[in-house]
Amino acid sequence: MNKWEAMRFGAIVSIPMMLGNLPFGMIFGSLAVSQGLEPWVPIAMSLLVFAGSSQFVALGLIAAGAPILVIIFTTFVVNLRHLLYSADFMKYVKHLPMPWRAVLAFGLTDETYAATKPYFVNGKLDATTGHWAYLGSFLAFYSMWNLTTLIGVVAGELIPGMSEWGLEFAMVATFLGIITIYLQTLPYWITFIVAGSAALFLYQLPNNLGMLIAALLGVAAGVLVQHLQLRLKAGASDHA
Repeated sequence: MNKWEAMRFGAIVSIPMMLGNLPFGMIFGSLAVSQGLEPWVPIAMSLLVFAGSSQFVALGLIAAGAPILVIIFTTFVVNLRHLLYSADFMKYVKHLPMPWRAVLAFGLTDETYAATKPYFVNGKLDATTGHWAYLGSFLAFYSMWNLTTLIGVVAGELIPGMSEWGLEFAMVATFLGIITIYLQTLPYWITFIVAGSAALFLYQLPNNLGMLIAALLGVAAGVLVQHLQLRLKAGASDHA
């Protein structure tokens, strides 16, 4: 693939998850307007922040009149899970110059990670095409998110109560689709079970800390199981 084909490929494989995000962006724009914010505020947030969950958290804190430092710290904690994504992706982009990596860092979302990661693993994307496919996925999601935010802002002014329609379930379905393709080996299943269970038990922790702790526990459990599997396999080979 040349760079344009790779970008198109990245955008195409992102379409299923983009469909699940359409209502989410509209809800954000509508909710911001219903909270009494000026229309430019949610639009600027989607353009400059581009992080759905953090934007919703920030929106609630802004509406509650929280200090700016509290807003910054809370959204920082919510987005800490991206450290796990970036650590995993580093081996695929470390050869790129810093400007490239800065752009890709800004575009790193749950959906872009999930849409492109399998193709790095199976060899469909490599060091010459991977970052272009990643860029195509990022630009597709970025365009969709900002467009739906704008639609939500306009619709929120024209259709009061749109944020109460329950459209956010589409995001739940999207994330279920993200994780399903990875549930093929024991370490991934252990990660899924531990992280899911911990998230339920730790749900009441403030500032979404439960989500972060659950993610770390899930990753640790998956890595441990994978390590034990390798040890058992190595031991079996030694005895053979």
